[in-house]
Formats: sequence, C-alpha cells, structure tokens
Amino acid sequence: MNTDWGEKSTADLMSRYVSKEMGYGVPQEGWRICLAHEFKEKRKPFQAKDVSLSNIWDHVGLGIRYLKWWYKKTQVEKKAPFIDMFGAQPLRQIYGAPLGGIGGGTITRGWRGEFCRWQLNPGMYHYKTVTANQFTVCLRRGGQTVYQQVLSVERPPTLQGWNWGYCGEYAFYHALYPRAWTVYHLPGQNVTLTCRQISPIIPHDYQDSSLPVAVFVWDIENKNDYDLDVSIMFTMVNGSGQKDDKSGGHWNEPFHLEKEGEAVSGVLLHHCPPLNPYTLCIAAREQPDREVSHQTAFSPKGTCSSLWSDLITDGRLDSPTGSSPPTPRGDKVAAALAVSCSVSAQGHNSLEFCLAWDMPKITFGSREREHIRRYTRYFGTKGDASPSLSHYALTHYRQWEKSIEEWQRPILQDKSLPSWYKSALFNELYFVADGGTVWTELSEDADVSGGMRSEDGGLPAQPAVIKEYGRFAYLEGQEYRMYNTYDVHFYASFALIMLWPKLALSLQYDIAGSVVQQDPTERLHLMSGRCSPVKAKNVVPHDIGDPDDEPWQRVNAYLIHDTADWKDLNLKFVLQVYRDFHLTKDSQYLQDMWPICQAVMESEIKFDLDGDGLIENSGYADQTYDGWTVTGPSAYCGGLWLASLCVMCKMARLVENEEKYKYYRDLLDRGSAAFDQLLWNGKYYNYDSSGRDFSNSVMSDQCAGHWFLKASELGEGDYQAFPKEKIQTALKTVFDLNVMSFAGGHMGAVNGMRPEGVPDRSSVQSDEVWIGVVYGLAATMIHEGMWEEGMRTAEGCYRTVWERLGMAFQTPEAYCEKGIYRSLAYMRPLSIWAMQLALNASQKGQTN
Repeated sequence: MNTDWGEKSTADLMSRYVSKEMGYGVPQEGWRICLAHEFKEKRKPFQAKDVSLSNIWDHVGLGIRYLKWWYKKTQVEKKAPFIDMFGAQPLRQIYGAPLGGIGGGTITRGWRGEFCRWQLNPGMYHYKTVTANQFTVCLRRGGQTVYQQVLSVERPPTLQGWNWGYCGEYAFYHALYPRAWTVYHLPGQNVTLTCRQISPIIPHDYQDSSLPVAVFVWDIENKNDYDLDVSIMFTMVNGSGQKDDKSGGHWNEPFHLEKEGEAVSGVLLHHCPPLNPYTLCIAAREQPDREVSHQTAFSPKGTCSSLWSDLITDGRLDSPTGSSPPTPRGDKVAAALAVSCSVSAQGHNSLEFCLAWDMPKITFGSREREHIRRYTRYFGTKGDASPSLSHYALTHYRQWEKSIEEWQRPILQDKSLPSWYKSALFNELYFVADGGTVWTELSEDADVSGGMRSEDGGLPAQPAVIKEYGRFAYLEGQEYRMYNTYDVHFYASFALIMLWPKLALSLQYDIAGSVVQQDPTERLHLMSGRCSPVKAKNVVPHDIGDPDDEPWQRVNAYLIHDTADWKDLNLKFVLQVYRDFHLTKDSQYLQDMWPICQAVMESEIKFDLDGDGLIENSGYADQTYDGWTVTGPSAYCGGLWLASLCVMCKMARLVENEEKYKYYRDLLDRGSAAFDQLLWNGKYYNYDSSGRDFSNSVMSDQCAGHWFLKASELGEGDYQAFPKEKIQTALKTVFDLNVMSFAGGHMGAVNGMRPEGVPDRSSVQSDEVWIGVVYGLAATMIHEGMWEEGMRTAEGCYRTVWERLGMAFQTPEAYCEKGIYRSLAYMRPLSIWAMQLALNASQKGQTN
C-alpha cells in the first residue's frame, strides 16, 4: 500500500533544518520538527455559527437555553462553564511533551522550548507562555565569554537585556513520550547541545509515576580543537503566568540537600495564593568538576540586564544566601540556577537539572473538601517536599529511563510496524498525565459503595484496590471539563488497563459505586428543555463531576441531555468489566462487579419494546453520538447490547450461575437474529432501522461491540454475537467508503458516509472524523486480519493531526475535511492502545 504521502509530510517538518548535527543519543523513532517550521494550514474551533442551516432549526431551543445557562454561569456565578461554546481555545501550533508524572499537575513545554500550558490547580488549564522561563547557554574559552544565548527563537518585547532570537533553522525537537530531545547546533561555535527531557511515566509503576517532577539532561558536544567551559542557566518565574503571580506574598529561597552520598542544590519558589499554594523548585545535582550557582530572586520585567551580566562575567551567578522578601502586591519574582562544566576538545560532558512542584493538598472549585495527592504517600503532605523530590528525581532518573527503554524497545525494534505508528502510540499517551489528571489518596472516611454493601449486592465501602492505589480521574478533554466521562473512557481505557491496570480498576470501582446511587434533584436538561433527576438508580453516570465543583461527590456535570435515557453507558460498563477481568485475571473484581452488571442490564432490558431480544432507541439514543437522531434498533447501540449479552453469558459461566447464563443466552440468540434481520443490508449494518432518509448511512463505528468482544478474546464459538463474514464485509465497506472515499483516503474514517460515497451531513457530528473512534476501528480491522487497511485508516489521522494541522500533544476530539476542529486535547485518542492490544493478539495467534 502506497504511503509516499506520509513520508513527504514527515520530511516537511524537518525541511528547514540546515545543520547536519543529529544530537546526542536521540532515537530514530518519534515526532521530529525543526524549530523554524511553520504550519501552513490554520484551522478554527467549531462554534455555533458552524452549524449548517439544515441543522440550526433542530437546535434553536438548545441554543437559547445554553445561552441563558452560560450567562448565569459566567456572569452571575463567576464560574467557568464545563463546555464553553463561546470561548473555545484557538489553535496554537506550539505544544510539546508535558512535564511531570500522573496526577500531580502538569506543565507543558512547547516544541520551541517555551513553558506554555499549565495545570497545577487540578483539572483547570490556562494557556500562558511565561517569557522568562528559559534555558540560556554561556561558552567561555581561556577565561573569556565567547558566546551567550537564550535558547529561544522568540524576540519578546520584554527582557531586552538578554540575547534573544536563536536561529531555529539550527535546532530540532524530537518527542517520544515520556521523553523529548531538543538539539541545538550553536552557529559558528562548533558546539551541539542536546537537551533530554524525562518525566517518570512508567507502566505498572504506582510510586514514581505519581511524582510531580521532570529532569533535563544537557549533553554538550565540543567539536573544536580546544577546551571550553560551558554553563547552562535555568530561569523560572514564581508562578504560572496567572494574575495571582502579582498578588503579593510570594518568596524564594536557596536550598542544599545532601543524603545517601548525593547532594543537590537549587532555589525554592514559594507561591502563596489562598487556594492551593505550592512550591516550584529548580535544582541541579552537585558533581565533581561541576559548579552550581544561583540567583535567589530577580524581577522578570524591564531589561533584566543585571542577571545577564552576572552570567556573562564569569559563567556563574552570585549565589546570595538567605531568602528573598515576600513580593509586594503588583510585583513578580523569578529565580535562576546555573551549572558549569569543562568540555575537552572533541569531547563530551553533561549537566543535569530538575524541575519539581509540590502542591500536596488540593481543593476543587467548590472548596468543600480537601484531597491529598498520591505522591504524598512517599513525600509527605507538609508542602516541604520539593528538595526531596528533586533529590530523588536527579538520583533515580537513569533507572526511570532504563524502565522506559525496556518497555518501548520491543515495539520500536519491530520492523513490521511503521514509524508513524510508533510515534503515535507513545506520544498520544501524553493525555494520561496531561488530561487534567488527579490521583488522590482515599480518605479514611470515604465510602465509594454508594451506600449498598457487598452483602446486599453492592460494593465494599473501601475496595482494596482503591485503598492501595488511590482514586484516579482524568478529563474528557482540556476543553470538555468533566472527569471520567464514561462513554469516552470506553475508548481511552485501553491505555490504562494495559499500562496501569490498578488505576483502571480503581476507576471502575468508583463508577460502580455511583451506579447504585440516585440524586432526585430536578434540573433542566438543555437539549430537551425538560427537568429530570440528576442521577437515576442503576444507571452509569455520564461523568463523576467537574473540577470547578466537587468531583466524586456530585456526578453528571454534563447537563445537555438526560443521561438516564442513554443506552450505551450501561453497556460500556459491562463490556469493560469483562475485558478488564480478562486482561487482569482479578477474580475479586469479577465477583464484586457481577451484581452491578446484572443491575445495569436489567435497566436496559426495558428498552426491548417488542420482546425480540434487541433494545430499541428513540430520539437521542446514545451518548457517544449524541448529535445523531436514532429511531428503532441501531447498529451502534444494538451491537453494544449484543456484545454485552455475550459477556454476561461468559461471566455467568465464570461465577457458575447457570440460570443467568440461560437467561442471557436466550436474549442473545433472539437479539442476534433480530439485529441481522433489521439492520444487515448485505454490505454493512444500517445506521438504524427507522427507514428514514439517512437510516442506511454507513457508520464507521458500527462494529464497536464486536471490537470489545475481540479485545476480550471472545466473538467466536459459544460467545459469538455477529457472523464473522458479515463483520469482515462491513469493515471492508467502511474502509472503501468512510476511509478511501473521504479526502482521498488521507484523513482517517469519517463518522457517517452515504452509500453513494458522499459524507452524511444530516447532523453536526456525522461528517466529522473522530480520531479516537478511528483508532478503535483500526484495532477492529487488525483483529479481523485486515492489517494493511487498519494501518492505513489510522495513519490518516496521525498525519493530519501531528504533521499537517500542528496539533501535537493536543489531539482533538474531531476535525472535518476542511476548516474546523472540535475540542482540543481530548481523551478518546488514547484508544490507539487498542491497536497495540490487537497487534499483540495477532502475534500471539501466529505463535500458537
């Protein structure tokens, strides 16, 4: 299959790089871009004005109700709406790999080196580039400074006393998450710097992976015939570019910590707002023949020429003792740390820095409860952990890298896998940490059971997995601010269950506990205009809450639709329960979840209106595709229903309940026959069975139920819901129409396609490409032996997002063929790990 188009786009990202230097230890695989690159295509976020005339009439009521709600939220309550249709983030084509572990907050560094996206307060993002946060290099020969340069291509209007405007044509960035490399060839100096950025994202590690730290290792190559003294200076503002940076009372102090024969020193930047105070820390390892120096405090405004002169004089900083005074209101303060070493002629040396942040106790927007972050189990809750965190990071990062390399090596060395896939697989994992993620300890008085105990068919108050591994939550998207949005997690969950299975199970227990809860509080749902309870019993919640409110305490922040009427959330819970059991073999988990699964299935059976074993839809039938109107049985929900019956049969056998096995078997047999009769048209499953104009549209995600069965090693023999030949025929139709007949086969699979080969434009979502759905579709194809088709399908999304549209480390929920995208930095694309599970299964099948 011809992929020349992909190779060309990869080359385009590096076309402006003029140096031949390729850096020190930079891997071959990953996402690589020259710092001088400019993306030609500029897209805009989806706004209300982008709704087509044919769809406006259906959404007039929603628009009016949303506007009223939005005004009350923003102007009266002074809160940020969970989805802001009037304030979507503009596309900034700048982001690189985020810094930090899981659940302790993240700081994103752009691919040009800027510190530009911040999530220290849990789940709340702001997008401010802090100009003074920089690395600067100083070269000295024979006691004289010969070169001093901020390693930034920017030319900002502030800090004019610094030497800005590094030529981006001599540098490139390379990301293979959780590491990234920036290679700077210093023009005219015959010196190459390689900055390696390391975050502790380590599969199956539940300690170091929680740490809010990142390490920067600077490898220096001197290609000259004479020795050089090299200094790297790291500058950091006390704060994150928000208004509270000027609120006063912030202060810095130097520190030195020596233990276990290793010493680190640096500067602590104490940031003291009334809500969620924290300490930033810049630190360096003290080693023989390296000198560490600092400037405790400087003002990051004006020319700031005194700091520049301090470094240029002798390659070191003055290193005053004592702490800085608290800042007056209206002023900011910053700190600097420099490390120096000698590099022999034609030689190499390295310098090590650490950035850490310590916000051990957090409150969400409601300020009702205090939560303790996971990393405090190892570093305490007092807010004084920054020195120990930086010491630990600088003395353990090599072990982290060894673990990361051992994990990634088999995939990177597999020559059967294309390069783009290796980049996509690891780099899309950024969202596990940078999805507004929180990972907290379970408080002693917490009860996650929802009030129904084990003996009554419920859960333990404190399930062992949550007690040991904590609570985990991540946002639907950085712009769709709801934690653990369950219909989307259905797709994204493959990354968690494969790499951090204890976190996946912890999340499932939290969801299961909320199933049995009910909240009778009436509220207006914006789509229908009707009032109904916030949460019905025995229904999976849409989400576990908004970080601007009180997650876990108040679920279903999503108030567009009444989620009690959705069919897919319960089914997705059942399918995940069995898949997770299959992959973990945790029998206690299966025993705990079995009664919850029965309860949610019983709440689904009421939708089998004519007794044929197949649930039916009316109106907005499922949550995932909540923009499409569905009537009668549909390919998507009907397929999920049959797959759920299939796994219920399997689980009934595992728990030795033959009566329930026969019950679900009967439903499965009757439902499968009805599904085929009502929806199969000889080439694919119709979108729904209504007979409306668009009911025979080709839905890219029509085989989602079968996908989960294959991921659980079911779908054949006694546990088959769909005939194999029909699944393969449907997948071929989807490939031919939704993939190859859309955008020249270069942009993935469009959600809906008409049989005549034009996109379905009957709704605001039908002509979108959903990247996470496409990765799941590709996984399904791989499961069915359609390896080339699966790879071609997924490749279109990767090339579009990462190489054409400049959306690296902010993969959106959706894009259209032209013009717009929707919801940057979204959870669902983590589903690419389902492709890896499918590849593992196919390799396993070949060896058996």
